[in-house]
Amino acid sequence: MRVDHGSPVPLHAQVESLLREMLKQPRYREGELLPPEARIAEQLEVSRNTVRAAISRLVQEGVLERKAGRGTRYVHEPLRTSLKNWPSFSREMKQEGIEVVVFSLQTGLLPPTDEVARALRLTAAETKGRVLKMERIRGYQDVPAVYSISWFHPRTGLQAADDFSRPLYQLVHAKSGLEADSSEEEISASLADRTLAGNLACKPGDAILVRRRIVRDPARKEIEYNLNYYRADRFTYGLTLQK
Repeated sequence: MRVDHGSPVPLHAQVESLLREMLKQPRYREGELLPPEARIAEQLEVSRNTVRAAISRLVQEGVLERKAGRGTRYVHEPLRTSLKNWPSFSREMKQEGIEVVVFSLQTGLLPPTDEVARALRLTAAETKGRVLKMERIRGYQDVPAVYSISWFHPRTGLQAADDFSRPLYQLVHAKSGLEADSSEEEISASLADRTLAGNLACKPGDAILVRRRIVRDPARKEIEYNLNYYRADRFTYGLTLQK
């Protein structure tokens, strides 16, 4: 690792960039502590304050974890996702070079809750019947990341025995001709209870991102009511606002 003392790029920024490259090494990804600040400073021929500034930046970003008396180590960076990619979680992750693992998938016909009946605007007769519910736990790098619950309007024609390994809205279109056109989203923060902690392989009380959405067709008819619970240490949401 070398810095260019003649470069217009600030030394702390150069050190930060070098540290990011260093953290790609398997040993640091597997939990090995970083060398002490003084050793890094000596190797790069910069001040210890410069190294500390670069490390502090990575700690603030959540890339590094620093504990007094123990040292500094890499923290798995959360994936960045955006609302514009709502139709396909797996496709979005594939674009990032991440292969999604399905840990479990369960379907069944169940009486809708009041919340589900309101979200899907079910008729009185439909509310008294049964509605298809699907639960999935998915993740990457062998770690669960999102627990999803979907309720489908009867107009989709979906059945519990359908092949849900297919892209979901392609399956909906094939079964009913309905086209997923819009998604009404709500995002909030919560803490994992024991059930969520068990599903997401985290600890009770860990931070969770909760995403509720209602998917509709071009005629504004409801297709799906979807609840997603994300491990906050595995995901972050990014929004781009344009004037």
